[in-house]
Amino acid sequence: MPLPDNRIPLTELSPPLPGDGKFHVRLVNGFYQNLRRFISWPLILAFFSFIWLKSNELPLLLFDFSARRIFIFGSTLSWHDLPILAGIMICGAAMLFFMAVGWGRIWCGFACPQSIWTWIFIRLEEWTEGRAVQRARDEQKPWTAVRMLRRVIKHISWLMVSFVTAFTFSAYFTPADELLNNLISLNSTAFTLSWLTVMTLLTYINAGLVREKVCLHMCPYSRFQGVMFDNHTRTVSYDATRGEPRNRIATANINNTHSGDCVDCNLCVQVCPTGIDIRQGLQAACIDCGACIDACDQVMIKLKRPTGLIGFYSENQLEKAPSNKSIILRWRLITYLSIVVVSSWTVTYAFNHRDNLIVEVQRDRNTLYEITGQQVCNHYQVKAEFLTDLEQPATVNLKSTGTALQLFGPKIMESYDNGVWQRYRVCGDSKEVSGRSHISFHISTGTLNAEKKSTFIAPMG
Repeated sequence: MPLPDNRIPLTELSPPLPGDGKFHVRLVNGFYQNLRRFISWPLILAFFSFIWLKSNELPLLLFDFSARRIFIFGSTLSWHDLPILAGIMICGAAMLFFMAVGWGRIWCGFACPQSIWTWIFIRLEEWTEGRAVQRARDEQKPWTAVRMLRRVIKHISWLMVSFVTAFTFSAYFTPADELLNNLISLNSTAFTLSWLTVMTLLTYINAGLVREKVCLHMCPYSRFQGVMFDNHTRTVSYDATRGEPRNRIATANINNTHSGDCVDCNLCVQVCPTGIDIRQGLQAACIDCGACIDACDQVMIKLKRPTGLIGFYSENQLEKAPSNKSIILRWRLITYLSIVVVSSWTVTYAFNHRDNLIVEVQRDRNTLYEITGQQVCNHYQVKAEFLTDLEQPATVNLKSTGTALQLFGPKIMESYDNGVWQRYRVCGDSKEVSGRSHISFHISTGTLNAEKKSTFIAPMG
């Protein structure tokens, strides 16, 4: 008996395909566009402000590779805390999958940086060159001085936003004050200038020139979204049962039961940032931004017809298929949500129980041991990394099991010794030590304590 095919049906698209040729996006207002702004504006504000806001005289978020530190909201992470960052990435990926299974590519439409910056550039384009209809008409006319000036102003504004974006992104790796002062005083290194130039051009190209082609050809998420979706996933969809057959506005008859509600105004295509026709079915280029929903709802309201011809619908809803599954109570969603909860709890626990004092010990690999008179000595290098302010000196002591050993070297570590390798020598009476012994270096500030185990090697007695 053949198994039932529950896959989403494939729709063949006829040319022109999405992304073929240049098109002008028409801006629209509505519920989903207001929701998108409500989500994206705080993200933009956080991105541009975190480099200037400080906690404990440090930026709220700074990846300092030279010091091997990550400063985050007043706390310090070291490279030993990379599993915490891995946990955050796992949590974010699980949350992305959770949203994709439930509501499609809403991350792409409402919070993805590529989409947010594309909308910013489209807004700048409208301010400088006019609305989409005017821009499309100007494309068919010969160039004029005014049009050329507007085009130049548009690209200058794009480059300015791109440079501010590149500067802000770079300030998450180099303190913003230092980066800005070096630029103003012309003391920036060639690497810094090259990095800023590349990031500025990438932002300018991605959000200004390439735009939807990133979503179509470069974003991997659009390629595996079909694996994430099922018949219960609610994505931006066109209700063909209600909308077909289409009628033009001029010939539409509200009382005509043989025509659908779609008046073929093509506004859903004009407002789409990727240039697709949602009426042709689910497509990889759709980023679920809801712009077509807002445009279609406005037309339906003017025609005094019910809204929702385009909306967030699942395949089962469109086919009126009976289902006892809710949008949340599905095993795939519950699995991803469980991963989010567990990884979030694990990251929170690890963050609150991380070590603020890290000790590293290295034996001298060139000399196994050294015999001086009646003593056998081993050489070590010890480094202590304090992830908090060292308010008082730290003491260094040696602990050994069953063997009397002496520690020679700096017994006190000051703040300027933080992260610096210190040389130590551990010695014992050659008559009392033999073979391999276990030792540990103990470093304490009174409030912070840490130990690092090592071995002491002597000739076999």
